[in-house]
Amino acid sequence: MAPSTTVLITGANRGIGLGLTSCFLALAGHTVIAAVRDPAHATAQALQQLSKGADSQLVVVKLDASIEQDAHDAVAELQQKHGVDHLDIVIANAGIGYIYPSVADVKIADIRNHMEPNVYGMVALYQATRALLKKSKREPIFLPMGSSAGLLINHLPIPNAAYAPTKTAVNWYTIRINAEDEWLNCFSIDPGHVATSLGNGAAKAVGMGDHAPLSVEDSCKGMMQVFAQASKEKYGGKLVVYTGEISSW
Repeated sequence: MAPSTTVLITGANRGIGLGLTSCFLALAGHTVIAAVRDPAHATAQALQQLSKGADSQLVVVKLDASIEQDAHDAVAELQQKHGVDHLDIVIANAGIGYIYPSVADVKIADIRNHMEPNVYGMVALYQATRALLKKSKREPIFLPMGSSAGLLINHLPIPNAAYAPTKTAVNWYTIRINAEDEWLNCFSIDPGHVATSLGNGAAKAVGMGDHAPLSVEDSCKGMMQVFAQASKEKYGGKLVVYTGEISSW
């Protein structure tokens, strides 16, 4: 029997997080840890109804990406209550993106509110899960959720002064984490412009219509193929699109 794989996904009860949770849970021999802001919420409770592959199981823990201590508390709960002694893949998916102002109009409070979960929460998750990732018997992966919104070379010419800078910061941390931990494969994944609440809101804000062009299912299918062939040599310290293409920063 192949060794089991333990995956932790934040923001696992909706959008891309839900899509990835469903995909991993459907595989055989996987322990999928769904980290959500409120385990009692109906969307979190509904995770138990997802189809499971042979010998796969779901664990739900509380983790609010805007609260630094939550990541550490979640890891402690996983170890003490659920017997989790290692992590193979950690996907820092939780984040927000609710307004798209110009730099002249953006409120500092809105920048700060986006930075809390999107950047500070990602770094806190890395710090909290690092020791368990190091105990993986494979090459472990720490995966921040990236976005073309944060590109500098191929900068998107749209007003996005609260959300986009957070993804630029995520890109920097991706490169540094991968460089500083030689045993860890850290790369950012760009899921594409996906029809989630965040993606649809962005589409409306820039005049693209009511819906983003890419379905959650197609995005997640592509990302799962990327994960299946990921290695530090191939993807470490890079921004990888859901299609497998490596993007410039």
